[in-house]
Amino acid sequence: MSVRLGGALKELRIHLCQTSKQSAGVREFIQKNYVNIKKENPNFPILIRECSGIQPRVWARYDKGVERSTPLTNLAANDVLSAIKQLIK
Repeated sequence: MSVRLGGALKELRIHLCQTSKQSAGVREFIQKNYVNIKKENPNFPILIRECSGIQPRVWARYDKGVERSTPLTNLAANDVLSAIKQLIK
């Protein structure tokens, strides 16, 4: 798996709940993929934000402060990766 972050994309934030079923795929994605993505992009800010009871969502910040987000509720780990790749484009 290769994910190159950068260009117009300036920051990636993943919001999730530590215990909810809706965030299970996001937690699995982080456990399986975070280290490799960070190794491929060591200077790129990837922020993981955990908060009890929130719906999982990924936020992407671009040039000039423009932000886009997509919900990750009930997605499997592979679907989380696909959602992130859509925001990278």
